Amino acid sequence: MADGGQANRLQTLVGGPAQLRVVAILAAVLALDGADKGTVGATAADLQRSFDISNTGIGLLSAVATLVGAAATIPVGALTDRVTRTRLLAGSIVVWAVAMLFGALAPSYHWLLVSRLALGAVSATAGPTVASLTGDFFPAAQRARIYGFILVGEFAGTGAGFAISGALGSLIGWRAAFGWLVLPGAVLAAIVWRLDEPARGAAGRPTPEQRADPAQAVTQRGVEPYANQVLHTDPARAGLWWAIRYVLRVRTNVVIIAASALTYFYFAGVRTFIMLFAQHHYRVSSGTASALLLTIGIGAVAGAFFGGRYTDRLMERGVLNARLLIPVVVLVTMPVLLGLGFWLHPLLLSIPLLAVASALLGAGSPAQDAARLDIIHPMLWGRSEAVRTTIRLLLEAAAPLAFGLVADHLFGSHVSFADATTNTYTAGQGHGLGPTFLLFLVLLPLGGAVAAIGLRTYPRDVATAAASLANTSTGRQTGSRSP
Repeated sequence: MADGGQANRLQTLVGGPAQLRVVAILAAVLALDGADKGTVGATAADLQRSFDISNTGIGLLSAVATLVGAAATIPVGALTDRVTRTRLLAGSIVVWAVAMLFGALAPSYHWLLVSRLALGAVSATAGPTVASLTGDFFPAAQRARIYGFILVGEFAGTGAGFAISGALGSLIGWRAAFGWLVLPGAVLAAIVWRLDEPARGAAGRPTPEQRADPAQAVTQRGVEPYANQVLHTDPARAGLWWAIRYVLRVRTNVVIIAASALTYFYFAGVRTFIMLFAQHHYRVSSGTASALLLTIGIGAVAGAFFGGRYTDRLMERGVLNARLLIPVVVLVTMPVLLGLGFWLHPLLLSIPLLAVASALLGAGSPAQDAARLDIIHPMLWGRSEAVRTTIRLLLEAAAPLAFGLVADHLFGSHVSFADATTNTYTAGQGHGLGPTFLLFLVLLPLGGAVAAIGLRTYPRDVATAAASLANTSTGRQTGSRSP
């Protein structure tokens, strides 16, 4: 009975069983992508021993998939605004599953490196399609809450990548850690293929009862749009370069892109090397390190779950800038907790600090993701998200290499194994990762300072997007030409 009550409550929170199914599917897509990225970090020690590679070599495995994703995201974003998004997403998951299988069978490091190239398919497609589908499946007043549920998938998937892949890598070998994701990927592709495509732009129109709708709020307060940014013709078929230039003229969008890129850069580097760091810093086996990281991941899941709901409640209470304010607070306070957690040695002190920091990260993400949809015309969501994802992925690709190079050469880190059975380190080995984590930590408050700029521009950008949607709704129905 209790389980049934919880299920009914969750259905109510997202709008019903059909909406819950959509949330679960979109969360699963992000979970799959996160699990893959977590797997590289979880098996880093085994890969180093098998292929005799350095931290830089591990970083390159993460970087190549991300670089391919960055290169493919812009054209995929253009397709997202014009083709059936569910079919596009399902096809990319099939490519991903095949590439994961080839990676699990890799006889050499170079084979594994090449197999990682195709894994950028999900990263390239997930960002634009999930953002666009979320905007069209759910009204603006619910998006921070909905994004919170969807992002649970990303955090849970990354945690599963560390925990399950780490355990399989220790018990069976790194090939099993890569291979176990193939079947879930194939099943998810079939489910996404059958998902109904929503009407474009329909959920973006506010209704009077939606108290947390930003467009409703700016209208009631008389906020004026940026006149030179208001669209008068349908952007659905606008040229790609016109669309890129337009979304980069949206002031708050540029702020969000910059702040999120700095954040993703930092956590892409940490994610790649956190297992190696934990094994050295705490002197534990890879299995124990996986369990510790899973505990931290639970904090991120809880933060995403409650952060989106809290943001929407602030909006209902009249805090118009809540979707920008929450990320600013998170990015300013989180570095203190992370710095202490990475510096302290006792597990009983470090793990709670890192768990709370992860919860803050989870709480800020849904608010920022919802804000991105508030400030862009619905027919530009795919291309706008593609621009942000491309910049984010380029920095994510650079992060593992940057972290690895700094740890190897600036702080003199060298990783090898004293005991191949327990995967534990001798004293002094891998010591460069801790200082590297602390050095790059400065990026987070910098991202918070950048995000704070959006507190001033966000209301007018919301008003501009609302005015553009009102101007072009009739035109889209009658087939007017795009800019």
